[in-house]
Amino acid sequence: MAYKTDIEIARAANKLPIQDIGAKLGIPTADLLPFGHDKAKVSAEFIKAQKDKDDGKLILVTAISPTPAGEGKTTTTVGLADGLCALGKNAAICIREASLGPCFGMKGGAAGGGYAQVIPMDEMNLHFTGDFHAITSAHNLLSAMIDNHIYWGNALEIDERRVTWKRVVDMNDRALRDIVTSLGGVANGFPRQTGFDITVASEVMAILCLSNDLEDLQKRLGDIIVAYRRDRTPIYCRDLKADGAMTVLLQQAMQPNLVQTLENNPAFVHGGPFANIAHGCNSVVSTTTALKLADYVVTEAGFGADLGAEKFMNIKCRKAGIAPSVVVCVATIRAMKMNGGVARADLGIENVDAVNEGCANLGRHIGNLKSFGVPVVVAINHFVTDTESEVQAVKDYVITQGSEAIVSQHWEFGSKGAVDLAERVAQIADADVANFAPLYRDDMPLFDKIDTIARRIYRADEVLADKKIRKQLREWEEQGYGHLPVCMAKTQYSFSTDPDLRGAPTGHSVPIREVRLSAGAGFVVVICGEIMTMPGLPRTPSAEAICLNGAGEIEGLF
Repeated sequence: MAYKTDIEIARAANKLPIQDIGAKLGIPTADLLPFGHDKAKVSAEFIKAQKDKDDGKLILVTAISPTPAGEGKTTTTVGLADGLCALGKNAAICIREASLGPCFGMKGGAAGGGYAQVIPMDEMNLHFTGDFHAITSAHNLLSAMIDNHIYWGNALEIDERRVTWKRVVDMNDRALRDIVTSLGGVANGFPRQTGFDITVASEVMAILCLSNDLEDLQKRLGDIIVAYRRDRTPIYCRDLKADGAMTVLLQQAMQPNLVQTLENNPAFVHGGPFANIAHGCNSVVSTTTALKLADYVVTEAGFGADLGAEKFMNIKCRKAGIAPSVVVCVATIRAMKMNGGVARADLGIENVDAVNEGCANLGRHIGNLKSFGVPVVVAINHFVTDTESEVQAVKDYVITQGSEAIVSQHWEFGSKGAVDLAERVAQIADADVANFAPLYRDDMPLFDKIDTIARRIYRADEVLADKKIRKQLREWEEQGYGHLPVCMAKTQYSFSTDPDLRGAPTGHSVPIREVRLSAGAGFVVVICGEIMTMPGLPRTPSAEAICLNGAGEIEGLF
């Protein structure tokens, strides 16, 4: 059987005007700022007016550790929400926007797949409504104002050796990781070593995704520490008087984007921090708004549960005052076999023993998620090569972990293939059995928070941090930042910091290379192992296959 590509399916979709999608959630046309006919931003005034309404049920979709075989978190998120709507439930989706980096690199898009997609898929994966461009511009405006302040006399006495604020671009470009600026003489300023991060790693991205409104946004932007003086006292964004202009650039980007699924159900797509180098969740404002408008909100956290879900629980839920009623952990038979040692070329061959061997990774994620006090359902994202024996092996294993696994065929059949999963998830959410709590207390020392995640989530034996890093953490505690949560930047492919160590490894260590204070976002970034905050392109980037066809349509995009 020949299957259509994702973009072919998306292009053939029967889209409704975005005003009709807004009406399903009670959003008046006057409160929608349309971008064309099929996407719009929701006004801040409307969002503010919903604050006294009761919240719906929050459903988190996460997954096992990623493999090249693909797990399908976004696809499952969309399929589950469509399944809930097919059951007559009032449901909405909250997911992140796509970065250009992975679209032109190797990961692909972020709109789902098959018959469980958010549309317009091509626009969402490219420029969309311009939010990422606004974040890039706001971030780099601050960079320019730092250098400009130094050029015009440096009244704040910034130590040029201690400027911590880099620049960003929404592209994988390893050549920009470590650069020297202001070469060419006196007119160009003072040369200094700096670099670029990818936009999704920007603290401005994290701030936008964690802010409640424009007032909160400007305060957080003002709290950004950009540099230090020679006496090690901090220089804040507000000291440079950049926070107001940055807020202006981000005013429209702060408004959540409303689009639709292939089955014309509402989807909020807003914000896009990566989960391996940032906190990996869509914006607080889109999630809290959706909870006021829908009875069930299905949201996704990036990469495996050891990254996105951990940060969703420990950072986003803590900051936003929200809690999931149930967690759906996505797994595939193919990924189980890869974790069991099967080569990618052999994944189509039945291998129950490899499935059983690979289930250890799934089991650890289930146990980790349950440690937050939330019930867990496993969604087996079905592939046509899956056999009954392999599926049953996963179901049997999940039962031993105190959970249940349900096969979902949303990729192939849309909502019809996800009804069983949706029905069970709704039952658990409605039962109100969750007793959510973050993994660590606010008043725990920063290093102890890091150690807690390393031992309880990664199952490491120890955290390796030199005296300089430990001293830096203690200094931040003395400065009043000890209450902040920690955001672990780590490879997504393993519980360890070694991307090649699959399954459920034990006896490993977590080396910390660097710590960064994101005072505006409100967390401490802990960079572990060899993870990069500016990725590079692969040997054969996806960009090589992307083009316009004779009809002016995009080809090769996922």
